[in-house]
Amino acid sequence: MKIIMLGAPGAGKGTQAQMIADKYDIPHISTGDIFRENVKKGTELGMEAKKYMDQGLLVPDELTVKILLDRVAKPDCKNGYVLDGFPRTIPQAEVLDKAITELGEKIDYAINVDVPDENIIRRMSGRRACLACGATYHIEHIPPKQEGICDKCGKELVQRDDDKEETVKNRLDVYHKQTQPLIDFYTKQGVLRTVDGTMDMKDVFTAITTLLA
Repeated sequence: MKIIMLGAPGAGKGTQAQMIADKYDIPHISTGDIFRENVKKGTELGMEAKKYMDQGLLVPDELTVKILLDRVAKPDCKNGYVLDGFPRTIPQAEVLDKAITELGEKIDYAINVDVPDENIIRRMSGRRACLACGATYHIEHIPPKQEGICDKCGKELVQRDDDKEETVKNRLDVYHKQTQPLIDFYTKQGVLRTVDGTMDMKDVFTAITTLLA
């Protein structure tokens, strides 16, 4: 089963992608994770990607496509995969479609996790992270016991650059201009399925698995 996750940044598609991967025993492939790993290691690709990510911009296709195609060609993807964060534009979708068609394969489902912009801005701008141990919080939903201090290691919590409200709004603008046309693209292919992403996380997952059944 080959699945693409669609939805604005902060819609919760990454969480759902991991839950789908666990349930169906297929890899969860996140371009965000690939980029963050490169940023952490200080690779040339990572540093270039970071320039775009810090501004809330999409990483250009040429930095993304090759990594993804190499990844889905690995043996652990033979029974399918969940793509999270790719494709983000029509050109990327066309490249992916061409590549997997040449392999005699196709995308089975494109799952659109639909959440209004105002919900996403509130979700993302409330995030706080501990750079020391990696713990994450939310000032409304998962607040630390002491404001601004990590429960686990006692270090200071920070708001990541890409979670700041101005950056979130910029990311949403980019999403609506470049990524939302994918909804039409996969609708035409007959594989699009939309779920209400404002529901509880478990209810969203139930809705998705019902669609996949």
